[in-house]
Amino acid sequence: MIGSRRDWADLIGPEATDRVLGLLRPTLGRNTFPAVRLETNRLYIRHARPKDWKAWAALRRANREFLTPWEPTWPADAFSRRTFVRRLRRQLADWKADRGYSLLVFSRADDQLVGGVTLSAVRRGVAQMASMGYWVGEAFTRRGYMSEAAKSVLGFGFRQLGLHRIEAACLPNNEASRRLLLRVGFTEEGFAKAYLRINGSWRDHILFGMAREGFETLYPEPSGVSGVR
Repeated sequence: MIGSRRDWADLIGPEATDRVLGLLRPTLGRNTFPAVRLETNRLYIRHARPKDWKAWAALRRANREFLTPWEPTWPADAFSRRTFVRRLRRQLADWKADRGYSLLVFSRADDQLVGGVTLSAVRRGVAQMASMGYWVGEAFTRRGYMSEAAKSVLGFGFRQLGLHRIEAACLPNNEASRRLLLRVGFTEEGFAKAYLRINGSWRDHILFGMAREGFETLYPEPSGVSGVR
């Protein structure tokens, strides 16, 4: 565990980044991620590892048509091992700099890769916020997996990383994503024109947000939501 809730309670000022890195550094080697593992009833959630390449590439390749309408344009070599290694290096740099936290979601029953959740664009100082994104294989939809994973990552963001606010956004026609965000406790806050470049085009998005106070009201400890190991 990288830090208890008490450890992070005062992360509300511009010194937050130094405090985060100070807690991560004992378990963060030059080329390794910190030992963070989130667990829920049916899932475990952790950073990607080199050995995950084949499972990751297979799931993404099988779900290309399902995922590409909701994501930035995929590169031509999206499934290559070289591309995956580059992703890991970028993600490691983000963890070390407290810029973002990319995680993969696995089934506890059979260790099968289900999808991924990311806390990105971490802003410290007076903001103490980040943006949450996620993806899931089509075969794992309508099972509540991503709701379970999202709640766990929200707990990690608020209780371990000391964030005060987490935002999310979805395309207006992505009703499944909208329902998921509302289900886990986000509030629909607005509408942004040409907000993100998705699948080659600048697309409008519905904006959502959640503050720590709202999360704690919905999921008071001990709730097992964060489940950091």
